[in-house]
Order: sequence, then C-alpha cells, then structure tokens
Amino acid sequence: MSDDRIRLHALRQSTVGHTAIGLWRHPDSRAHQYRDLSFWLETARILERGRFDALFVADALGPLEVYEGRVDAALRDGIQTPTDDPLLTISAMAAATEHLGFAVTVSSTYERPYQFARKMTTLDHLTQGRIGWNIVTSALDSAARNLGLERQIPHDERYVIAEEFMEVVYKLWEGSWEDDAVVRDVAAGVFADPARVHPIAHEGTHYKVPGIALSEPSAQRTPVLYQAGTSPAGKAFAARHAEGVFLSTYDPAMARGLVEDVRARAAAAGRDPASLKFLSIVTVIVAEDDGTAQAKYEDYRRYASLEGALARYSALMHIDLSQLDPDVPLEYVETDGIRGMVEVFTRMDPTRTWTPRAIAEFVGVGGGGPVLVGSPATVADGLERWIEESGVDGFNVADPVPPVTLRDFVDLVVPELQRRGRVWTEYEGATLRERFHGVGQARVRDDHPAAGYRAVPAGR
Repeated sequence: MSDDRIRLHALRQSTVGHTAIGLWRHPDSRAHQYRDLSFWLETARILERGRFDALFVADALGPLEVYEGRVDAALRDGIQTPTDDPLLTISAMAAATEHLGFAVTVSSTYERPYQFARKMTTLDHLTQGRIGWNIVTSALDSAARNLGLERQIPHDERYVIAEEFMEVVYKLWEGSWEDDAVVRDVAAGVFADPARVHPIAHEGTHYKVPGIALSEPSAQRTPVLYQAGTSPAGKAFAARHAEGVFLSTYDPAMARGLVEDVRARAAAAGRDPASLKFLSIVTVIVAEDDGTAQAKYEDYRRYASLEGALARYSALMHIDLSQLDPDVPLEYVETDGIRGMVEVFTRMDPTRTWTPRAIAEFVGVGGGGPVLVGSPATVADGLERWIEESGVDGFNVADPVPPVTLRDFVDLVVPELQRRGRVWTEYEGATLRERFHGVGQARVRDDHPAAGYRAVPAGR
C-alpha cells in the first residue's frame, strides 16, 4: 500500500484509569480485568482483526501523589495505580496473534542498559520481530523516590543520561554479535564463533559495560523506537532516535507545528525526515449513525471524574492543581514534569485559555487529544481531515471503555477506512519495522544512529 496509508496503533495501560478517568464505573467497562491474561489476549485478537500495526502499552513507575500532596484521588479512580508490568503480557499476546506489533514503555532512567538490552532482544525473539520500545525518561517524582533517589533527576539531565543509555544499547544490539556469529557447526562442536562476538568496552559518564551482549541477534536487532517528548530536549531526542513519535494535542495546527519541528531537526541530524512516523492520540466514539454515537458519548461523559483528571495531570505536569483557583487560567512554569504538556495548556495555543476546571472537563473522556463522535463515515472524515491538517501519519487510538471502544472502532471504522483505501486489508511484512519502512526492512535504516554501531567483520 502507498504511503498515504493511515497507520493505526491502539493505546492501553495495564491499569484501571488511563486516558479516560472515572469511566471504569460504566457498566460496559471491563477495565478492572487488566490483571487477567484473557483480557489482553482478547484485545490483541481484536486489533489484529482490525489490521492495526501495533498495540502500544504505556506505563508509569510511581503513584500519582502530587494532587493535594497524597495518593488518595488516584486510588479512588484507579489512575495508574494499581498497575502491572506491561512487559510480562507481551509474549502471551504474541502467541495469540501472527502479525500485530507491540510497543511498550520502559524508562531509560531506571533500567540498566545491559539487562534491558537482553529483555528487549528476548521479546523480539519471542514475537519474531514485532517489538517496539517507547523511550521515556520518567516524569514522576514518586518514581524517583521509590526507586532510591532523593528526588527526580532534573528534566534535561534525564535526557543527557538517556543519550548515553542509547549508545550502550545500540552497541549491544548492533555491534556485539556479527550477523553470522551463530554457526551451529555440529561437526566442529561450535555453536557461536568466539571470533565473531565482541565486547563493547563501553566506559562513559553514567555506564560502564565492558562485555559482550548476552543474547544473540534478533530479527530486528534494535526494536522499533518510539518517543513522545515535546519539550526542546524531548524533540531533539526524538529527532535523533525515534522512528515513531507519539503526540498528545487537541489541535491539528499545533500538531503540525510539532511534526514540522521534529522533522526539521531530524533532517539536520542527517536522517530522512519522512522516515519518522507521527501518531496522534485520538478517542473515537462510533455507532451506526451520528445520533446514536452522540448519545453514547454523552452517556460516557456522565462517568468522567473531574477530580481524577486533575490528579492525573497534576502528577504529569508536577503542578498541584488542587492549590489553584479552578477558574483562573493556568500559567507556564518550568517543572521537572512533562513540559510539553504544560506548554499545550498554557502558551502553545494563543486562541484558547485553559483553567484547571476546563482541562479536567476536556480530558475527562478524551485524554488530551481529539474526540471524534459519529457514524463510521463521520469518524473517517474526521480522521482524514486530521491527517491533512496536522501532517501526522496515523493515530494512537485510545480505549476509554475497554474493550468496547476499540472493538467498535475495528467493527465500524476500519471497514470504512478500508473501503476508502486508507488502511490495509492484509498485513505486509513480518516485522514491526517493516510496517514503518516497507517489506524487507527489518533492520534500522542506514541513516539512523544505531546503524553506526553495526558489527564490522574483522579481517574477513
């Protein structure tokens, strides 16, 4: 299919309350079943039936305790607490599917690159090349304190550490084992040729890794790399490393500005800017006709928790919104939270003023992105319009009433998009990276920085 295909990822987190806060109370919601493996297998099968590229499983390593200085509001609405480890369900979902990719959030701030490289290679082996990594540096101060730090590492310093982290994992994934290191020579009694496996001898500011990678190379070697930062440091990092970029903004013009900025930075770094694929969060409420869809949306809105939404955004932005007048416009401040999110609700859109109350009402169902409500044709029109106006390549489709809203999207919207030739009817390529760059391109592109660490056979 041509590159005008709309790329589809689905968005979930292994928790009760994620993008839509309070909707776990809706009688159709099975969000509380996040701890059941059957729930995840059903989700994966739904998405593969809809020919989604991947399921993106978000994650957070700390409770949300900025709002009112305690965790109570987050617990009442199940906002990212309780939560389970997203890595542990992926191999089971891969076994239940043949084509669906899996992108998972893991923090470079709290992992060690040597063991993390093995985890991702293992998942790439078990999924046969369908794994991706959403690189985050972790904004929550609670995560820092519970993982042994006095307080959160300053925002831009986290990205400096992440740069060295990437250097180490690239060396492990791309450079330690040559392509033909595994010989399986039964007669000679040699499984892996020692001459073709190399220690990476990394000694840097934050990491020292002298030895070889523990795992033999996987189909993709380096997993497909995603990033979502929209601060200056985050955009620079995405331009250098990301193959997929997640956006969270409600306005297509704002999204276009971010897309053009990161693409220009990627070009300046020597990469083909078109090789980066941008995915905007979207929430879709669809039914057979516009009136029924609108009634469904209004029904969902009745369950949204304003306090829960404020608790979530307080933690993400590092601003206790309970201490502010709910009807006074929010002002930009430098924080160690997600600065791009602070900018979205303060100075990126001069035509709109956001108060804490307005933010909570807006994100109640939609999680900070556009909410499209209507018939399959109405929703498809809206998605196409967003693509045209924003310049994004596709969408991260949220699931506010799991698994109902994703199943509705697959059953109603996907056939309409297929009829228009905007999404594929059959998968192409075996690996997740081939969904980005075409059949036969399972490895990182030559213009990606990881390619610079590829093993070069010595004397052969």
